[in-house]
Amino acid sequence: MRLAASGLRMPVGTDLVLHEKGDRAAILLDGSRLGAVIDEAANRYRTPLAFPLMDLTVEKQAIAGMLNVPQDQVDQWHLSSALSAEEAALIASGIEGSITPRMLATCDALRWVGGKGEHVPVGMSIGPFSLMTKLVADPITPVFMAGSGETAEDDEEIALIESALDLGERIIGWWLRAQAEAGAKAVFVCEPAANLAYFSPLQMEQGSDVFDRYVLAPNRRLKSLLDDLDVDLIFHDCGELTDSMVSQIGSLCPKVLSFGSSRRLWEDSALVPKDVVLYGNLPSKRFYSDELISVSQVREMANDLEAKMKEVGHPFILGSECDVLAVPGSEDTMRAKVEAFLGST
Repeated sequence: MRLAASGLRMPVGTDLVLHEKGDRAAILLDGSRLGAVIDEAANRYRTPLAFPLMDLTVEKQAIAGMLNVPQDQVDQWHLSSALSAEEAALIASGIEGSITPRMLATCDALRWVGGKGEHVPVGMSIGPFSLMTKLVADPITPVFMAGSGETAEDDEEIALIESALDLGERIIGWWLRAQAEAGAKAVFVCEPAANLAYFSPLQMEQGSDVFDRYVLAPNRRLKSLLDDLDVDLIFHDCGELTDSMVSQIGSLCPKVLSFGSSRRLWEDSALVPKDVVLYGNLPSKRFYSDELISVSQVREMANDLEAKMKEVGHPFILGSECDVLAVPGSEDTMRAKVEAFLGST
């Protein structure tokens, strides 16, 4: 709330800084060097919060590693059958006992940033529903079936996605604890798949609770865990959403709520609690191309959004709609647009 009141403007731009380095792959596995990159990004973009990379693949990689999936096959690999609760617990405990090199480096980086004491270390994690969509080959059909009232007892595909949700929540719960123990004071939990591509608005209008069961319920439990750890929740969903979905997500009561550029934050301010800071939501996914958006348009949109949020009086931090991922050959263009909205008053 204090940061919002200060008029802070803030991108998630660590990936841009990382891509200036010649040995990026090695940095990702070296906690102190990764911490230095995170710290450099916080300094460059003048933010008190130090963000790691918004890389939402590390949790699936950890699960696949426990199941002995070859590293070069992880992207294409999916669970083929439902896991029992005991099997899910065994996988989660196995990861806890053998943290992956990427996860270890991230935790060491958070410790490095916290030890330096200049910025607040922020953790990062995919959300349970979005992780489930990476673990299952076809999540859309069973989610729709569940929204129609069918259950895991009726259909093995529904049983599969629900077991994947359970596994994902266990892994993410452990991962949040690990980052908290490494010094994270807040965690970005990202649920980009919790959107209209997976959930039928008609089903929800007709009373289906599938969005609550598959998205909100596991994230409520994670929010409770973070509360117990005294770590703030920053919740991110850059997908296409209805007003009802925005309201339901707001009920999680994160400290900060981040939506994609498809949302009008000044209108969303009426849908979420007054003490939830809204963050975003400049169209940073288009920053790589001057044909899609120019520097002057970025500056104009930033000033307009900030003015509208001041008018509605809702706590707000101007920023990117997502992480500003470096696009080869377009890095200078992207940096110019980040600097444009940081200084566009």
